[in-house]
Amino acid sequence: VQLQASGGGLVQAGGSLRLSCAGSGRTFSSYFMGWFRQAPGKEREFVAAISWGGATWYGDSVKGRFTISRDNAKNQVYLQMNTLKPEDTAAYYCAANRRSDIATATLLDYWGQGTQVTVSS
Repeated sequence: VQLQASGGGLVQAGGSLRLSCAGSGRTFSSYFMGWFRQAPGKEREFVAAISWGGATWYGDSVKGRFTISRDNAKNQVYLQMNTLKPEDTAAYYCAANRRSDIATATLLDYWGQGTQVTVSS
């Protein structure tokens, strides 16, 4: 599986962005998909994940503001980010994992390249 993230950019606090992650491979729909972020000098942080069947879970810092979704027919995963805050500024990465421990596993099966999100105050 190859992953390509896009949709990052510069936005003012309170604004919205939608990230996309395009996946390749016929087995895309069988993977747990997730979004992670990493700001300079900080550890990687779990943002959101979605199962092949559509079950979702979120990191505490984004609950109620971010929504993850997927379109298996298009091999796409999305992250709708609303009410953005300056502390959301980071490089955002999508990942795919066969196992359900995508939020906590040290090693995941596949990673995409990052897309930068910058939120100005």
